[in-house]
Parts: sequence; structure tokens; C-alpha cells
Amino acid sequence: MLVKLTSRAWSLSILAQMDRGTPGRQAVLISAIGVGRTAFRQSLYHLIELKLMERNPGHGHPLRPEFRLTAEGTRIAGIANRVESLAEQPSEKDLLRRAWTLPVLSAAREPRYFGEIKSRLRPITDRALSQSLKLLETHNWLQRDVVTSDRPVRARYKAARTGAEISRAIRS
Repeated sequence: MLVKLTSRAWSLSILAQMDRGTPGRQAVLISAIGVGRTAFRQSLYHLIELKLMERNPGHGHPLRPEFRLTAEGTRIAGIANRVESLAEQPSEKDLLRRAWTLPVLSAAREPRYFGEIKSRLRPITDRALSQSLKLLETHNWLQRDVVTSDRPVRARYKAARTGAEISRAIRS
């Protein structure tokens, strides 16, 4: 579910805003998140496909519908809100919108090798995982330790600092 959820950049932000009590109308959510209409609409309909949001029957104009969280959406929106609250800087919020950030942090909750992380995230490519690991390490959300006792020498990754807090929030 985490991989599917984060495949659209603004899905997490929409859920977090809904959890904070922002009304489920398009204009209000767009204003609160600060996203363009096209990207917002793609993320919103993605959430509807995942059955995390639905149209609120009997509310809103046909051209300006209102949306609400489903039962599962309410649970995940609480997690999304906790995760977003941990990212304080704009660059950290941008990092959360990247497709593989949350799945990689979740997989690296405990120390894991590259291959172990890749096997937990089946659809990820070597390149996407490598780029995500480097980016998370650059932001100090991931700690890379080189294990010299292994032959050949291998790197082990573990969520650290804000990344570890986000990983715990995802697992809760």
C-alpha cells in the first residue's frame, strides 16, 4: 500500500490535510497544499482508486464536488499527518513527495543490505533504489555503514534521525 500511495507526489499531503480537518473541497485543498490543479487532480483520483477517499454523496455542486475519507483512508491519513509533521524544512517536504522515500525508509527500519531492501520493494529498480539511498543519506535520513568483515565488502543501510522517526510513524 505504501508503494502505491506514494506513486503520486501529492497523495500524502492531501491525506494529511484531510486529517487536519481541511474541508474536502478541491479549491480549499489546493490552496492549503499549494499544488497545481492537474497534479492535485491526479493525486486525488489516485486516492479514490486506492479506496482511501470517495465523493461525499449529496454534498457539493456536480462541477465542484466534495470528497471525504473512507474508513481505511482515515487510518492512513493519521499516519500521513504524523509523517508530514516530522518534515520541517521545505527540502524535507520535497523529499517526502518522492516516490520511493517512504517505502525505502520503511524497509530500512532495521539495518539491511541493498539486496534485502530491494527484495522488500519488489517493483523498484536498482537505479531507483540507488538514487533513493544516496538522496536519503545526503539528507541524513539514512545511515550507511560499510561492513568490512564481509567478503566482498558491503554497505548496510539503516533509517537515522528524522528518517528513523518517519519509519516508526509509518509502522505505528
